[in-house]
Amino acid sequence: MKFLSPGPDAAYFVKAALVGLLVGGLATGFHTGVEFLFAHYGALRASLGTGLLPYAVSIAISGAAVVGAFLVVQRVAPEAAGSGIQEIEGAMEGKRPVHWTRVLIAKFFGGLLALGSGLVLGREGPTIHMGAMTAEALARSQDVSPSDHKGLLAAGAAAGLAAAFNAPLAAILFIIEETRRQFPFSYRTYMAVIIASILSAAVTEKLTHIGPPLLVEVSYVPIWSFVLLGILGIFLGALGVFFNWALIEVMDLFQKIRVGLRWLPALAVGGITGALLIAFPDATTGGEDLVHGLVTSHYGVLALVLLTLLRFGGVLFSYASGVPGGIFAPMLSIATCAGLAFGTAAAEIMPMMDDDFRAACAVAAMGGFFAASVRAPLVGVVLVMELTGAYALIMPVLVTCTTASLTAHHLGGRPIYEQLLERTLRLAGQVPDKPTEDTPIQLGTL
Repeated sequence: MKFLSPGPDAAYFVKAALVGLLVGGLATGFHTGVEFLFAHYGALRASLGTGLLPYAVSIAISGAAVVGAFLVVQRVAPEAAGSGIQEIEGAMEGKRPVHWTRVLIAKFFGGLLALGSGLVLGREGPTIHMGAMTAEALARSQDVSPSDHKGLLAAGAAAGLAAAFNAPLAAILFIIEETRRQFPFSYRTYMAVIIASILSAAVTEKLTHIGPPLLVEVSYVPIWSFVLLGILGIFLGALGVFFNWALIEVMDLFQKIRVGLRWLPALAVGGITGALLIAFPDATTGGEDLVHGLVTSHYGVLALVLLTLLRFGGVLFSYASGVPGGIFAPMLSIATCAGLAFGTAAAEIMPMMDDDFRAACAVAAMGGFFAASVRAPLVGVVLVMELTGAYALIMPVLVTCTTASLTAHHLGGRPIYEQLLERTLRLAGQVPDKPTEDTPIQLGTL
C-alpha cells in the first residue's frame, strides 16, 4: 500500500534523527570530559594547600593548556577557533570550506584543553560546531540536494545547542532567528531541525539525568515593576552593543601580533586565568555553575559590578586567544551579575523590593543581554525559560528582551555572529555581503 511506503521525506527525517542521536552522544561525552578534567584540576589545586605553590602550579597548567588548545587549532583546523557559529553560517552561504574531520578533532580536543583550563568560555560553541560537522559527515555519505544539505547542517547545529543547554525549543528557534538568511525553509528542513533537536536533548537528559541546568526558584513580580525591567533592558541593550564592538576590537588587536608569536596572548590569558582560579574563582569558567549561587547569595552592588567587569573582560580575551569556546554561557553569567547589581541597587532605593524582584532581574537580564548581542529576542526568552525553569517570569523577560533588542537596534548595533562572519570573510580575502536586519523569515513553504 502506498501510504506504507517510505518516501523521500521519511528517509531525510531518518538522517536528521541519526544526526540528533549522534550529536547528543558526542556532546555528552564532550561535557563529561570537560567536567572530569576540571574536577581533577580543582582537586590538584586543593591538595597543594596555601601559599605561592598552588598559584605557580595553576598558572603553569592553565597557561600550558591554553597554548596547547591554540596550537591544536592552528595546526589542525584554524576555523575551529571560537564558537564556530559564524563558520556554519558561512558554510550554508557557500562562502566557507567545511573540513569536518579536522574540525571535529580540533574542536573536541582543543575544547577540552581550553574549557578545562578555566577560561571564560562556554561549552555550547564547540557542541554547536561539532553538531554541524557531524551532520556534514552524514550528508557527504549520502546523496542529498544542496537545500537538504543546508538543512542537515542547521539540524546538526541545533542539536548541538539543544544538547549543551538541554534546551531543544530554544535550539529550534535559534535556527529560525539566527540563520534566517541562510536556512532553506521548507517542511523537510524545518522538521529535520525539530527532530534532531528533540533527540539530541533526549540523549543528553537520559545520559546525564539533569533538568533545567540553571534552575532558579522565583514567583511572579508585580506589573508595575515591568517599568524597572524595561529600564534594565535599555541598559543591557547598550551593554550588548558595547560587548560586540569590544569583542571584535580585541580579536583585531590579537590579529596584529606577528604570526609566530600569537601563542603568547594565549599563554598570558591562560596564566591569568590560572591565578584567578585560586584568587577569585567566580571570575573564571563559563559560569554555568555560578548563576544559581549568585541568585541565592547576597553580594553587594560593588562586588557584583566588579564580578561583571572581570567576567566581561575574561570572555573578551579568552575568545580572542584563538581557542575553541562559546560566548553564550559567559554572556548569561555576565548578565546575571549585571541584573543582580541592578536589582540590589533598586532594593536599596525602594525597600519594598524583595528577593523575588532581585532574582527576576537576574533572569530577565540573561535574556536581555543575549537579545542585545545576538539580536534573537525570542530565542533569548525561550532559552532563559528552559535554562532556569522560571516560567512565571515570561512577561518580565519579554519586556527586558524587547527593550534590549530595540535599544541595540537604535544604537546601530549589529548581531555578533554577523559581524564575526564578516570579519572571517574579510581576513580570508573575500568581500562580505551587507545584510540587513529586515531579512524576512520565509515560512510560506512550510
